[in-house]
Amino acid sequence: MPQFTYTARDVKGQMQQATIEAPNRDEVMNQLRKQKLQVIKVDEGAGAPKKRSGKIKMRDIVIFTRQFSTMINAGLPLVQALSILSEQSENPALKDITKAVVYDVESGNTLADAMRKHPKAFNELYVNMVAAGEAGGILDTILLRLAVFIEKNDQLVRKVKGAMIYPMVIMSVAGVAISALLFFVIPTFEKMFREAGVPLPLPTQIVINLSQFLQHYWWALGLGGFFGARFFKTWHATPAGTMAIDKLMLKMPVLGDVVRKSAVSRFTRTLGTLISSGVSILEGLEITAKTSGNRVIHDAIMESRASIAGGDTISAPLKKSKVFPPMVISMINVGEQTGGLDEMLTKIADFYDDEVDAAVGGLMAMMEPMMIVFLGIVVGGMVVAMYLPIFDMVSTAG
Repeated sequence: MPQFTYTARDVKGQMQQATIEAPNRDEVMNQLRKQKLQVIKVDEGAGAPKKRSGKIKMRDIVIFTRQFSTMINAGLPLVQALSILSEQSENPALKDITKAVVYDVESGNTLADAMRKHPKAFNELYVNMVAAGEAGGILDTILLRLAVFIEKNDQLVRKVKGAMIYPMVIMSVAGVAISALLFFVIPTFEKMFREAGVPLPLPTQIVINLSQFLQHYWWALGLGGFFGARFFKTWHATPAGTMAIDKLMLKMPVLGDVVRKSAVSRFTRTLGTLISSGVSILEGLEITAKTSGNRVIHDAIMESRASIAGGDTISAPLKKSKVFPPMVISMINVGEQTGGLDEMLTKIADFYDDEVDAAVGGLMAMMEPMMIVFLGIVVGGMVVAMYLPIFDMVSTAG
């Protein structure tokens, strides 16, 4: 039978540490509770449960949060609710993280502190809202707000990603088609023209030269692409690179509109959820800035935080940044003056969710004909270039 080392506090407040034999850790906890001991720590070998690596989807966190909220609202003790969630979780990584949270809570940590150790599952926003819920005694309400927030944020992210994926897929298909033509089709025409000894028009010669270059130096293009991507990734990780790319994303003709509106929606919903949950506006702005996903938006939010800390309003620095639309600035200003900032932010977020839908629809409607025209010009141009010498041969023979 395995041995467990425990640290606990008795009814007089004195610490006790000893070793006990039991079939499992749950039995140790039961025995210690019967002795009216407040458990601080229970170790078996390495102690706390080990975590398995694996991806935790946003949907897993939404389900976990909704079920957790329902259990707490039904009156289940915190540890029991977490234990049930760990048993019924279908994600192995989330199951192990939940068990680790149970372990830390039983050891005397708050739920927020226990979750803070697992940023892979519970980000800073999640942890701070849980801490506010614990402090205010409204953990079930906070968890329900969190579930709604995460669900809406996930929908927003998927909309923007969907708008980005479509042109990338089309460009990839175009790249494969053009490469196939240059590798396999053009050499056949080149051989035929060389044997026939016909003079080649300029467009035909350009296409043949591209084909020869690709066949002989494809490895150089591969290496150039690899090192170019590495350089871009390294540069993008620098503050200057991040700022340059994020500014460019906001200034792009149609895609920039989608990025801007999604950033406004995320900012307003995040800040509104935090403020309505009892998080201070200064702390809420700092958390919102970190989760904004855009350096330009981040800097504008942090300037607003500094403005509030200095006794000014939140809306003035946002207006100065020229990132947020005038309507948003006006509504935030009204919310500040009326004392209903959280409600106003939520209304703005709901409005901009619909705006993101419209912007994504507009982007898709514009991209489809553009991609078709692009493919037609490139592929059709190559085909026509290959047939120009044939037309010359036919006219000469006639």
